[in-house]
Amino acid sequence: MYQPKYHAFDDRDAMQSHIDGHPLGAWVCMAEGGLVANHIPFVLDRGHGPWGRLLGHVSRANPVWRQLENGAPSVVMFMGPQAYITPAWYPGKRTHGKVVPTWNYVTVHAHGAARAVENPDWIADVLDRLTKAQESSRPEPWAITDAPADYIKGLLRAVVGIELRIDRLEGRLKLSQDEDRDDRIGTVEGLLREPNHQARALADLVLSKFAEF
Repeated sequence: MYQPKYHAFDDRDAMQSHIDGHPLGAWVCMAEGGLVANHIPFVLDRGHGPWGRLLGHVSRANPVWRQLENGAPSVVMFMGPQAYITPAWYPGKRTHGKVVPTWNYVTVHAHGAARAVENPDWIADVLDRLTKAQESSRPEPWAITDAPADYIKGLLRAVVGIELRIDRLEGRLKLSQDEDRDDRIGTVEGLLREPNHQARALADLVLSKFAEF
């Protein structure tokens, strides 16, 4: 991924936290015949190696898992908040006009080799981790044990586990760091007026970078 120095995002803990907060990954792997892309939720297990590992599952009907016998080079992209930035928000538009549109976003890419796991106990553990990651903060968290055991046993036969041991993480914070201060202020004010939570989240992130630039 292209990473200008002013968009650097290389703090391991921060990148791992980003994955926790945006667990639906765009997983691209090399398989027979070319690249294969799938969108699946992952849970990050920090306890394996310096970067951790990603755990997930796919439907047994999905042919991708059959092509992972020897491990498939993969990248999983975790996109955070993103929004279009119009030059109409920039004071520079009125003073000199030398401004153009851009797009702000936060993303983390996890690189490694993916493998398929058919062990039902292993898969059950992954499903439990995935469920707890999303349910634990809810007022009445749902647990796998809330469903009939025979029903869950049948579902376990219908899925295959996916493990990706992360070789490296790379991220990018594109938050108007290369714009003039006044134009960044205009960006924050414009994002706060947008009617969606992603824009407001980006406004907070742009403000957080003011102390650094």
